[in-house]
Amino acid sequence: MRATPIRSVLRATGARRRATPIRPALRATGTRVRALAGRRGTGTAGGAGLGVLFKRRRIRTGVLAAVVALSPTTATVLAPAAANRPAAPIGTAVWRADPRALPDPVTADPAAVRRFYATEPPAARRALALRYPGVVGASDGAPVALRYAANRVAMRAAGPRFADRPGRYLLFDPRGDGRAAEVFGDLARADRIAVLVPGAGVGAANFWSGVGGRGYRALARQADQLYRSARRPGFAVIAWLGYTTPKGVSLSEAREDLARTGAAALVRFVAGLAAVRPHATVALLAHSYGSVVVGLAARRLPPQVTDLVVVGSPGMGVDDVSRLGTAARVWAGRCPGDWIRWVPGERVFGLGHGRAPTDPAFGARAFGTGGVADHDHYFAPGTASLANLAAIATRGALR
Repeated sequence: MRATPIRSVLRATGARRRATPIRPALRATGTRVRALAGRRGTGTAGGAGLGVLFKRRRIRTGVLAAVVALSPTTATVLAPAAANRPAAPIGTAVWRADPRALPDPVTADPAAVRRFYATEPPAARRALALRYPGVVGASDGAPVALRYAANRVAMRAAGPRFADRPGRYLLFDPRGDGRAAEVFGDLARADRIAVLVPGAGVGAANFWSGVGGRGYRALARQADQLYRSARRPGFAVIAWLGYTTPKGVSLSEAREDLARTGAAALVRFVAGLAAVRPHATVALLAHSYGSVVVGLAARRLPPQVTDLVVVGSPGMGVDDVSRLGTAARVWAGRCPGDWIRWVPGERVFGLGHGRAPTDPAFGARAFGTGGVADHDHYFAPGTASLANLAAIATRGALR
């Protein structure tokens, strides 16, 4: 059943003659809270502050509860968040039917995949890539160069839209909204790797061009800008679109279902990097809903992951760093003009992602985002945000 758009829910309340977009709606909620705070004017300063805080939380929770109560898909909204198994690679059925003992592309551990390819002669590897490009190209733990070659075959087979697309890819699957993982830098020799995890609206159709045709919202372009900004030998960046992201303004953005599926795929992908580059360290950089994916994956990531970085985050699925269950450094940045600040920091009826990581009570390490004025320019050249992201990605510290 499809998620119910927030605009449709608000239309159902009758509180507006026209549908109200979620951002102005949440902004208006904050305005009403401030107005209520101004009318209190009684009691001690501490008591008034607690009262305003209580009222703000009650109003914001009420907004979420009203959305749920008025939704025609309430049963779906109230259902516990669950992860679906990531789709099996193209060609899995024939791969499994091969009489040789080939590692299962869905269940085999990336370390076992690495060992399998280590025992195969180069000619046999190339033959597998040509015969089963969809499987080999998506095999976490397979040699980097072999995955590049397999995905190039798969892209040519996908038609002119992808056939001539330059770049090196650890993942390519045109089915549905599409999946891809493009590499910038020499991954085979990198000792420091950054993986960008995208938020809502990103798919294969706009992976290179940007959501809504806006280039600054292109995941591949953001990864390239991070790589160029770092200017460090031995550094590689991966633009990872390994899960189906939420589309448009819908309740799927407020739930964890898609993030849980994405987290499972991310854990496997990073385990594959650790298998082929065991001495390299990894930083995960997530934007918006991508930070929910990283938050849910955190406790299952290998020790090679030293830094988790979120920008424009609606939450990481927990209310403080200790609950992420990771020894990695956790960083958070958000510019004052980012509309994500209006997203409530609560979880109710299966909606919401917890306290904002930029809230001091969360416990993340803060970094500056100077030069950024909205939700989508954290990787823009010339900003303090990009400079800080590059510093964290390359050495786990600010400039």
